[in-house]
Amino acid sequence: MTKEEFIALNREADIRAVALTKVPASVNLHYCMRQIAGQQALRRKVPSLAGLDDIIYPERVSLEQCSSEQTALYKQHLVERVMSEGRHRMADLTGGFGVDFSFMAKLFDEAHYVEQNEELCRIARHNFPLIGLKNFQIHQTTSEKFLDGMGSFDFIFLDPSRRDQDGRKVVALGDCSPNMEELHATLCDATRHVMLKLSPLLDIKDALRRLPTAHEVHVVSVGGECKEVLLVLCKEGEGINYHCANITEQTQTFSTDTPDVEPIIASRLEHYLYEPNASILKAGVQNALCKTYNVEKLHPFSHLFISAHSIENFPGRRFVVEDTYSFSKSDIRRLKSDISQCNLTVRNFPSTVAELRKRLKLREGGDCYLFATTLGDGSHVLLKCRRADGKS
Repeated sequence: MTKEEFIALNREADIRAVALTKVPASVNLHYCMRQIAGQQALRRKVPSLAGLDDIIYPERVSLEQCSSEQTALYKQHLVERVMSEGRHRMADLTGGFGVDFSFMAKLFDEAHYVEQNEELCRIARHNFPLIGLKNFQIHQTTSEKFLDGMGSFDFIFLDPSRRDQDGRKVVALGDCSPNMEELHATLCDATRHVMLKLSPLLDIKDALRRLPTAHEVHVVSVGGECKEVLLVLCKEGEGINYHCANITEQTQTFSTDTPDVEPIIASRLEHYLYEPNASILKAGVQNALCKTYNVEKLHPFSHLFISAHSIENFPGRRFVVEDTYSFSKSDIRRLKSDISQCNLTVRNFPSTVAELRKRLKLREGGDCYLFATTLGDGSHVLLKCRRADGKS
């Protein structure tokens, strides 16, 4: 049996079971396990590449760190918008497995893949022709050394490593590798546009203070989970634009250049309740929703919105408010008789979900949604809701 036959035979198998398989001496089990695990991971993350024959996969950590197809496509479309023309020369200074590079390189006449790791460079050199790339050059070196003497570029992309020397995860710009604060001036001299892919845990306001040429902030979620923070640096740009995207079957987007406006606080409850998606909350631009969608905020810190009429394109979840309960004894008794099972959410409220669920004796799940929150007058309430879009 060849290694190719062993991989084909076990491509759907549980990798833990594969590890216990006895194989002929001619089959490198470690290599085969890496290939099988890589194929399975890529089918989930980048299905358009997973079906290609002869792709070589790296160690697990490189696959874990690579972008998904949805977020790679988002970056590709972002480059097309920001650089409608003059896409001649680009460089990815932190190549990795090369998913982002493979999507963006197609937009440029000349694309440079830069990576310190010898094995990743070897894998890229093998894989890129298989996925149709022709205009690439591979450089096994550091970002700093590559930029010294390579001339100017139209676009540079970086996804700094977010692990320290001991393998622990880091978030701050100065802790990543390469250090973006130290490299900032060099990047500005080398290119017209820079895109940074950063941790979803990043303190965005702090990063903007440290990178004065930042012109756009993009917060990208997939299926309601925040995945990436992207910063676009541009020396000619003025002001900062925020773009929030939640990629689903019907992708939700929201953009604003006025994130710090004062919210409109509701004086009374209305029929429809709105919960902004994770990208908007991460970007901290939820107050700008009031003007854009003509909604009112329940409380400055509750981050829940209401309106008298349904707003179908609101970038988040929409609910119909069916009942309201205070924390009086009579209302709590009424709630317990009305609800035995619900999806409980806490927003700006002095109890946790676990504490409140135990106190109210509520099972998890079902079609009922219960929001524990604080109103503009400081009162605590429980809002019984159902999804306005019919989803569960």
